[in-house]
Amino acid sequence: VQLQASGGGLVQAGDSLRLSCAASGLTFSRYHMGWFRQAAGKEREFVASIHRSGIMTYYADSVKGLFTISRDNAKNMVYLQMNSLKPEDTAIYYCAAASIYVRTGPYEYWGQGTLVTVSS
Repeated sequence: VQLQASGGGLVQAGDSLRLSCAASGLTFSRYHMGWFRQAAGKEREFVASIHRSGIMTYYADSVKGLFTISRDNAKNMVYLQMNSLKPEDTAIYYCAAASIYVRTGPYEYWGQGTLVTVSS
């Protein structure tokens, strides 16, 4: 199983960014997907998750209304649209896959992460 996250970069506060995660080696439509992030010196934290059907989503309070998770089962892709970014959103963002939908986890498979840096 491979989860390849991409789309990170350096942006300014208030900008938007869309992260993508390409999944392979698994039957994507059977897996629930999530995004997590880890800032330097901090523990990894949950950001958002989406049911395998794409119907149900769940967000951390810190990103609710600002970030949107979506998926395209035909393309084996999951996305994280991030709007109104803040310096505190700076982190490495990871996508993950779970066979059981438990919103925040646990997740069985993890990608390598993509770095998002938001300057003030």
